[in-house]
Amino acid sequence: MSLHSFLWEYGEKVPGYDVTVINEKEARAAAGILFMLGMIVIFVGIGFNHVIVARVYLAFLFLDFTARMISPKYSPSLLLGKLVVQNQKPEYVGGLQKRFAWTLGWLIAIPMMQWFVLHWDITFYKVLICILCLTLMFLEAAFSVCVGCMIYKIIIREDPQHCPGGACEIRKKEPIQMFNPIQKVITALTIIGLTVGIYLFIAKTDSRTFFGEFLHEMVLTKQQLKHEEELKYQQEADAEFNSDDDDF
Repeated sequence: MSLHSFLWEYGEKVPGYDVTVINEKEARAAAGILFMLGMIVIFVGIGFNHVIVARVYLAFLFLDFTARMISPKYSPSLLLGKLVVQNQKPEYVGGLQKRFAWTLGWLIAIPMMQWFVLHWDITFYKVLICILCLTLMFLEAAFSVCVGCMIYKIIIREDPQHCPGGACEIRKKEPIQMFNPIQKVITALTIIGLTVGIYLFIAKTDSRTFFGEFLHEMVLTKQQLKHEEELKYQQEADAEFNSDDDDF
């Protein structure tokens, strides 16, 4: 393999396409698999305090994205995705923008290797990096939204060929993609309901982890936090007073 082909011919050559391509269905399946494993790690690793689970997953993630940068043929998650969707019709997208997106994923995985695999040093902001990775995987798996591909488009200042979901093509929306007035109202109410529900849960629920406490403090104003502290102090004082009465 020449240096030119390594740099500019990432993916497979398919008849009818003038650039090397990736099967987007395999990429989406792989993203879904990694997202599912990441959610399991959160529940098992953090919920049950099994640190080794998180370390193994993040080490696998780093190795997987390293393999993706070299060749998609040897990425473990892409091979699993290929196994899952092997009987579905391929959906080809340009390989170079996908490699750029996966290189960004690899760069994000490097500090996570240092923070969580080589040295376990967990903080809120470091956890946010993990959540960012899971969010990007979810967007790709669920909606075929490749954020890295969008950044690639901005950098090269031209539309890359064969974007995921045909996002680079300039076209009018089909009638089925349009919202009627009732659909707009339902969509708006759903977004408002989800936003208010998440806010109330974070603001009103007692936090049991440092991450939850941080979120709780983030959504409240200084006045609300001060009121909470005063209320907590009052409750502790009342409890202590009642305890003294019981002693008598």
